[in-house]
Amino acid sequence: MAPEWLNGLMAQWLNGSKARLLNGSMARCAWLIILLLTGAHIAVGQPNRYIQQGNKLYEQQKYQEAEANYAKALAKDPNNPSGLFNLGNSLYQQKRFDSSRKVMTETAKLANNKTGKAAANYNIGNTYMSQQKWEDAVNSYKQTLRNNPQDVDAKYNLSYAEQMMKKQQQQDKDKKQDKQNKDQKDQKDKQNQDKKDQDKKDKQDKDQKENQDKKEDQKKEDQQPQSQPSKLSQQQADQLLNALQQEEKKLQDKMKKEKGVPVKLEKDW
Repeated sequence: MAPEWLNGLMAQWLNGSKARLLNGSMARCAWLIILLLTGAHIAVGQPNRYIQQGNKLYEQQKYQEAEANYAKALAKDPNNPSGLFNLGNSLYQQKRFDSSRKVMTETAKLANNKTGKAAANYNIGNTYMSQQKWEDAVNSYKQTLRNNPQDVDAKYNLSYAEQMMKKQQQQDKDKKQDKQNKDQKDQKDKQNQDKKDQDKKDKQDKDQKENQDKKEDQKKEDQQPQSQPSKLSQQQADQLLNALQQEEKKLQDKMKKEKGVPVKLEKDW
């Protein structure tokens, strides 16, 4: 267990040195907090030499080089909480949020006190905030406060994440409603267009049938023989009429002779 003065220093640093994420702060500084989380002074050894070197590079904002040293320390001691926590912070500073979150999750599991678990979960919440995953951030900050109810920064970030989550949920709801309205309009437009297309097709079919019927009627009419009326001049008509009258007169005379009726002779003037 760490001595009382060391625990007091840790609490003082946590309440006074950390900055809010919303004000542009980085993840909580790794190297000092890990000294406190381990509950003892750093012993002389190769993993800790790599961690010390990584901390110097981290302070110089050489995060990639710091990451390499923390990785070397973990290669020697995979469960070293200092190496894990500091590695997670160096990854966060490089905006490699998914990787940082995985490391911080493992750190929270290995932390042997609530303060260490709270710090790891706070940084997990920061990775979600950076990716605008508000609901996950809310859950992480709540977990932080379960382990450290007095964490002012966690309360502040939790409040902001909850507001953003509600805003996002409302936006998602509005988008869903807009999509439903658009789908309904598209469906109605499609039905109207289908009706227009069907009406047009019906008219075309009707016109085509009428044309076909006309062609059939014309074809039948062409196949029937047509009587051509005779065209006679007036003179021809008179001649034809006289001829008919003469034939009629001859016929009557013949009939009278056969019956013995005397034929009246015209006077010879």
